Amino acid sequence: MSVLLLTHRDCLAHEMGEGHPECPDRLRAVLQALDREEFAELIRDQPEEATEEQLCRAHPADYVAAILGVRPAPGDYVALDPDTVMCHGSARAALLAAGAAVRAVDEVCTGQVRRAFCATRPPGHHAEHRRPMGFCFFANAVIAARHAQAAHGLSRIAICDFDVHHGNGSQDCTENDPSILFASSHQMPLYPGTGAASETGVGNIHNAPLPPGASGVEFRQAWSEKLLPAIENYAPELIVISAGFDAHARDPLAQLRLSEADFAWLTSELCAIAERRCGGRVVSLLEGGYDLQALAQSAAAHVRALLQS
Repeated sequence: MSVLLLTHRDCLAHEMGEGHPECPDRLRAVLQALDREEFAELIRDQPEEATEEQLCRAHPADYVAAILGVRPAPGDYVALDPDTVMCHGSARAALLAAGAAVRAVDEVCTGQVRRAFCATRPPGHHAEHRRPMGFCFFANAVIAARHAQAAHGLSRIAICDFDVHHGNGSQDCTENDPSILFASSHQMPLYPGTGAASETGVGNIHNAPLPPGASGVEFRQAWSEKLLPAIENYAPELIVISAGFDAHARDPLAQLRLSEADFAWLTSELCAIAERRCGGRVVSLLEGGYDLQALAQSAAAHVRALLQS
């Protein structure tokens, strides 16, 4: 199975200050795990920066200009909120992360590869239509979905999010858009406080909140009984995965008890739907995960499933 790995060293230049959990070592850990011999068949390449036109499919032009206009001097930081900070390299890293999502869609939708994984940062699923938050600047998964529609003529995209935190940004950007389905499992209560099952958009939003302490049993049940059937019935033409690994039992920022096997299981299930519904087309974007060992092992399990499913 041909799988593209997109990453860029300039994503390491995004810093939010000493001790911040969303740090460059996260990406280093993922890339080190994917350097093993078992991943030799990955097709490896670098993205280019997203264009403003591509970003504006998810965000207003004035918002995009405001984010890209924050260019601190080397060594300086600008805090956009208590959790989300920009340094000298942040704007380029954010453009590359969004650009990787766009490039992955192009490669998958033109049949160059069947699947793609974007090992980039900063993440994107908390970035709302007009607000950066939760370590995120641009809604990369939504940018990917809207690019698939604008550039490749697709009409139904499913964004599938298994990060432990609810993807409020992805939901905010899509909740009035029936051409994009958003399906999410996440811990509740937990930051950002959204993601109740009652939040359904225009029938395109499917949330499966899980209580603190929930294990892979509850996680698999939520996906098997609610989210996977909704995705299957939607018959997407492309599946975009927001692949956050902070629901792992080792992660310090939440209290779910998942293992690498749970992430691999869900990846395989999503790939199976893709095979039945959209020619196997899957684009996966790295989101959270803050224990470096768990992140590396979980990302490896995810990519292994992309290769083998």
